[in-house]
Amino acid sequence: MLRNRQDTFGWGTIVLHWAIALLIVGLIILGYVMTRPDIDPELQFSLYQWHKSFGMTALALAFIRLIWWLSNIHPDPVASLSALERRGSSVTHALLLVLTIAVPLAGWAIASTSTLNIPTLFFNRVLIPHLPMEKSEAAETFWSDAHAWLAYGLAGLVALHAGAAFLHHFWHRDVVLRRMLGIFRRGAASNAHQQPEGTDR
Repeated sequence: MLRNRQDTFGWGTIVLHWAIALLIVGLIILGYVMTRPDIDPELQFSLYQWHKSFGMTALALAFIRLIWWLSNIHPDPVASLSALERRGSSVTHALLLVLTIAVPLAGWAIASTSTLNIPTLFFNRVLIPHLPMEKSEAAETFWSDAHAWLAYGLAGLVALHAGAAFLHHFWHRDVVLRRMLGIFRRGAASNAHQQPEGTDR
């Protein structure tokens, strides 16, 4: 099942979700390590290049994820979610979609506006052209700050998103996390979009 169903996510959504999630976590860790003041300059340069390559990968997957999201049906909300949680989930998912594109774009803008004019080689193989932007120290500083703050925002949303998923999995014991793990059982479909009898949610 590649595409989404009304009761759960398809493998296309699941694979894109976890691939982007792993890239985001890895890029955040790599971004922290490569900006430490005591790091060896040669190692730092190499880490910057890896960061840009993985960032471009994340950007490409984020665009694919956006197209996939727009072209697929969206599964019904899980019954255990309150109206406020459903609204918060929708807003969080929309912001995650936007930021997974905005953060690497801002990083691309840094490389494009840098007066050092260092080329971006995708995994040391393919030259990625700079964006048509004016190079200046002021522009590079602006996009560096934007990239950092957007990344902080993305990291916070990822933590919030993961925390909510674990809360539902371990506390509410519903199918919120299992649907994105691909282990949602069809027999549990009634719990995904119907309210159980005798509940007062």
